[in-house]
Amino acid sequence: MHNKLFISVVVLAMLLSCKDQKKEIQNIGLEEAKKAIAESNAIYFESFVKNDSSIFINRYAKDACIMAPNAVRMCGPEAAAKFFRAAYDSYGMRNGKFITTAVYGDGIEYVTEEGLWQSFNAKGELFDDGKFLVLWKKTPEGWKMFRDSFSSNRKL
Repeated sequence: MHNKLFISVVVLAMLLSCKDQKKEIQNIGLEEAKKAIAESNAIYFESFVKNDSSIFINRYAKDACIMAPNAVRMCGPEAAAKFFRAAYDSYGMRNGKFITTAVYGDGIEYVTEEGLWQSFNAKGELFDDGKFLVLWKKTPEGWKMFRDSFSSNRKL
């Protein structure tokens, strides 16, 4: 009887230890993802400052989709390049800012970033702002945007 009780206690302790280890791994993964997101966001708008679409495209996973308001979703690197050109040439975007308000997930394969964005023209004037949700994916190249969905706070 004592042996069964002892074995039960040992098994329970091992299960709790494994659960704690999994949570620790997830916490480390989430912190790593948050750091990578901050680093990517810090250079995202450099693409517009420098008129360099490669910086922009490199923020996204190869199988990423950009889901802009009032438009069909645009997937893949060619679509990201087309989106960049439209933002730069047609809308006059020359800089911007992301404000991350939350990052959700376990940090293992995917995390979701929630936040606000601002877009600036060549004169440094704010011409649009809104909110976004980005699903980030851990790829062999690091954390990349996998699904990018956003909308303006301004009326059409």
